[in-house]
Amino acid sequence: MTMQNLPLEGGCRCGQVRLKISAPPLLTMACHCTGCQKMSSSAYSLSAAIPADGFEVTAGEPVIGGLHGATRHYFCPHCLTWMFTRPEGMDWFVNLRPTMLDDASWFSPFIETFTGEKLPWAATAAVHSYETIPPMETYAVLVKEFAEKQPAA
Repeated sequence: MTMQNLPLEGGCRCGQVRLKISAPPLLTMACHCTGCQKMSSSAYSLSAAIPADGFEVTAGEPVIGGLHGATRHYFCPHCLTWMFTRPEGMDWFVNLRPTMLDDASWFSPFIETFTGEKLPWAATAAVHSYETIPPMETYAVLVKEFAEKQPAA
């Protein structure tokens, strides 16, 4: 992955909601769960875990969509683009859909999750694959390995 110089900006499909990231991702992912398949209308969803203090909405007001539970999925209220997720109990990062960035050419998933639910033909370039989600104690190792594989800024 070669990431442009930060900050990076982006927005929804119609442009009413804009955002900016000023910190590199902690981890990049593809999720094959059936929930993500339905919400993304695709074989899987893509995420970049951005530290919460390195993420901001700069224009517009996203709304909660998808499931309306403790994990909050944010969408543009006009075009209904799924933009980012704030996972329950994990306020220290935001799962950004990387294709919301004006240039997402740097993105590649480092891990893929819920491969037990993936469509038979779906493939990613992920380095690590998990039948469901990685055990919580594995995340620190994955984040460290991901950071070590990134080129120096």
